[in-house]
Amino acid sequence: MTTGKLQTLDRGIEALLLVAEAPEGLTVGEIASRLDLHRAVTYRIVATLAERCMLRRVANGRIVLGAATYQLGASIVDSIRSHALPVLERLAETTGATAFLSMADAEECEVVMTAEPREVAIAIHYRVGRRHPITRGAAGIAILAARPETSMDTPDIRFARNHGYSITQGQLHKGAVGVSSAVRLSRGGRAPQEFSIGVVALEDLKLEEAAQAVLDAAQTLSKAVGR
Repeated sequence: MTTGKLQTLDRGIEALLLVAEAPEGLTVGEIASRLDLHRAVTYRIVATLAERCMLRRVANGRIVLGAATYQLGASIVDSIRSHALPVLERLAETTGATAFLSMADAEECEVVMTAEPREVAIAIHYRVGRRHPITRGAAGIAILAARPETSMDTPDIRFARNHGYSITQGQLHKGAVGVSSAVRLSRGGRAPQEFSIGVVALEDLKLEEAAQAVLDAAQTLSKAVGR
C-alpha cells in the first residue's frame, strides 16, 4: 500500500517538473509519453494536480503550471516574486492603499502577494490566496484587458484596454475601490502566466494619483522581470 502511494506521488512530481520545464506547456499525451504512462493514468494525475491548482489547462488545451506553484517557489515565477515585493511596498506607501499582485488561474484570479501602507490608520487587509472570478474586481479585469479583444468584452474591460488600468468599485468588497494594471511579461522561455498589480482602498482613494502609480508600478515590474 505504501509503495503504491509513493509511486503515485513520484509520478505527480515528475509531471510537475516536466511541465515546469516546458515554456509552452505540454499536452496530456506528451506527458504520458515522456513518463511512459497510460493516458488514463496521466489524465488522473493531471486532474488531481489541477484540483489543487498545481496545474491548469490553457485555451489551446496544453497543460501549464497553476497558481499554487507560486507558494512553492516554482522556477517559472521566481523572478517576478523576487522583484515584486519592493515594487508593492513602494506602491502601498505612494498611494496609502493596500497593494497586491494577482495571478490568473483559469476562470479565477488569485492574490499571490500583498503590501500594506505603514502610515495609514486603516487599510484593507487583502489575504494572500484569496480567489475571485476573473471577470470581477480590478485585478482580473486588468488581466482580461491585456488579452486579445473579443465580442464578449465588457465596458470595464474596454476601459482598461484603452487606459492601461482598470477601476472597480464595490465589486468584491462593499465600499472598496480597486485600481489595477496588467504586468506584461515576455513569453520567451516562460509558460503563459498572467499577472496584474494594483491597489485597493476605501472610497477616499485618489483615483488619478492611484492610477498613475499603478501604471508606473506595472511598467517597473514588467521591465525588471523581463531583463
